Amino acid sequence: MTTGKSEQLRAYLVGLVNGGLDPHVKLPTERELAEQFGVSRLTVRRVLDRLERDGLVYRVQGAGTFVNSPRISKSVELTSFSEDMRERGLRPGSKLVRAEIEAAGPVIGYALGLSPSTEVLHLERIRTADDEPMCLEHSYLPNNLVPGLADLDLTGSLYELLEERYNLRLERAEQTIKATVVDVAAANMLGVPPFSPAFLVQRIGYDNRGRPIERAESLYRGDRYWYELTIYR
Repeated sequence: MTTGKSEQLRAYLVGLVNGGLDPHVKLPTERELAEQFGVSRLTVRRVLDRLERDGLVYRVQGAGTFVNSPRISKSVELTSFSEDMRERGLRPGSKLVRAEIEAAGPVIGYALGLSPSTEVLHLERIRTADDEPMCLEHSYLPNNLVPGLADLDLTGSLYELLEERYNLRLERAEQTIKATVVDVAAANMLGVPPFSPAFLVQRIGYDNRGRPIERAESLYRGDRYWYELTIYR
């Protein structure tokens, strides 16, 4: 097998994926591609391995290779989920799972500079892009800063609501990103198989007075979301 044929096969498959095929459409089988290009099935498998690593296709054992949904990249800037989705031509949305006032406890209290007994508003939402689940988000805010927030429409951007209703604007954040997997409960909410790869993003957001006003924990689907970094020497 020559490198030229391998690249021709790869270019052909990339053209299929990027040429208008809908997500989850099945690609030709390894045998069909091997016969069409006059190559071994091992070579076809290696090309498909590359496409899978690039996030263009996914495989289902016993069923074949399928076109993957486009991934959504995230630059490292302090933007809301809604802003991220709009920038990519997708319609952001939210499904409220719960909105409860509870004691901060030691972990959330420490993050927000509060006594563990201080009340916080805990919001759990499923964030969507074009109605597809993308992220499971937990937000904790000091309840005294956002009175009545739980009774408002929380299907849109929380950051826009905080600014418009409470004059709270996040100016900076401390954030960590970890690789993880989704448990069974989260998998059901996100519509993915249990133990699928995911990003766990933990953030403490500060306003222009330097007050911590949000502790957020967001679980992003690893098959649909990635981060882009521009780094300088």
